Amino acid sequence: MTADPHQLVARRLGIDTHSEAVVFLRKDSVISRSEGFTSHNRILLTSPKSQVIATLYQVEGDFLRRNEAGLSNSTWRILGLTEGEMIRAQHAPPIDSLSQVRRRIFGQRLDEDGIHRIIGDIVAGRYSAIEIAAFITACAADPLSADEIIALTRAMVSNGERLHWGSAVVADKHSVGGLPGNRTTPIIVAICAALGVTMPKTSSRAITSPAGTADTMETLAPVTLDQKAIRAIVEQEGGCIAWGGAVALSPADDILIRIERALDIDSEGQLIASILSKKIAAGVTHLVVDMPVGPTAKVRSKDAAMTLEKGLVRVAGNFGMQLRVVWGDGTQPIGRGIGPALEARDVLSVLRCDPEAPNDLRERSLELAGALLELAGKLPDRQGKTEATRALDDGRAWSKFQRICAAQGGMREPATARFGQALVAPHGGTVTAIDNRRISRLAKLAGAPEDKTAGVDLHVRIGDKVAPGAALCTVQSQAEGGLAYAMTYAAANADLFRITPP
Repeated sequence: MTADPHQLVARRLGIDTHSEAVVFLRKDSVISRSEGFTSHNRILLTSPKSQVIATLYQVEGDFLRRNEAGLSNSTWRILGLTEGEMIRAQHAPPIDSLSQVRRRIFGQRLDEDGIHRIIGDIVAGRYSAIEIAAFITACAADPLSADEIIALTRAMVSNGERLHWGSAVVADKHSVGGLPGNRTTPIIVAICAALGVTMPKTSSRAITSPAGTADTMETLAPVTLDQKAIRAIVEQEGGCIAWGGAVALSPADDILIRIERALDIDSEGQLIASILSKKIAAGVTHLVVDMPVGPTAKVRSKDAAMTLEKGLVRVAGNFGMQLRVVWGDGTQPIGRGIGPALEARDVLSVLRCDPEAPNDLRERSLELAGALLELAGKLPDRQGKTEATRALDDGRAWSKFQRICAAQGGMREPATARFGQALVAPHGGTVTAIDNRRISRLAKLAGAPEDKTAGVDLHVRIGDKVAPGAALCTVQSQAEGGLAYAMTYAAANADLFRITPP
């Protein structure tokens, strides 16, 4: 009796493809010939426990046997396999919702059903990275309508878990991003939780920045917490700072973010859906949004800020959430550190009331914490910042932060990089501009956020006077190669800092 060519021996290759399911087959295997498989085909793999649609890559030579299927780590994990088990491989069925993506590419609006079908298929793993990229690009090139943003938000919420806290007020803060070093969240959570506001903060990792809140917090305490752990910590301490991707809150958001990061795209409609879907799924009722505005921030103008604010308020209102946007100065980074460990250092210095702590980070944190205390009804208008300042200055916020870290698995000091090199002023004068985007790029080239210690340590701010050869910043990295790569970029971009001669 002829062996079934669709049955293959599963072999774990130890290849990290992040969350993307990938399968490798011999190009001259029986199944490749009989099914007409070619590289980048989408293949349905079925194990005794599960199934997944994986992207096919073909190999030549003796790397695999003809009856073997080589699996990436993520594919192996999803299928729940043990070494030597058999799996079945066949062409993946057509994905009907791709017709909706094609409609959007050609400029047609999507209704709620179409968006729900797309997001459902993305979460189920039926879309390849290329197909997800097509959807993201179609929604960025022709901006989503108000109805499409609401439908996208609802679809992202419904395709995941939801948390319920049994409280009329569950507070949160979110920054739209684009401002390096603006790591206010851990400080705000500590202040608000110390003052009795429930704040179960679930944060994202970096999309296009050198650090997300989860990346920074991870240098201080564990952030990969399940729902049971988050609930226990919040019940005990009133707040937490966890990675949202670990609890399947709006899982579509994490999938889309990975592709947006590769494309360096973060469109307004998807930004609104990303922010609010995570907050709605986390059970948030009152949200303050930090919106830095500046020529090299994510939100570059007053008009753009007003449009985004209206969109956020409108969509939040559709879900019964109270939302307040707080504008801020986006002309330069906040704090001194850019990169997970360097930003964590600044956070600790503010919480510890260190006299050398960056005052701009302290003041922005207090302003946002005050706004959230007022929005949550804890304090009357114009009194929130005063009480937030008291909680920080008398040590209540620092004590609360230490307890939150202990509850999350133990607090640690952020590590430091092995290598560093100063970027110096080519001539004397006054610092009149700092390019947020290029400074972020410099930190990323040094290795952030994957290298938690990498980044940029700023030594000057706009308005400072510098002498020729003075250090403007220090680029830090755990690897000499990363440091050299970043410094090459700095040398080619002399306008990272604008210095106006006297």
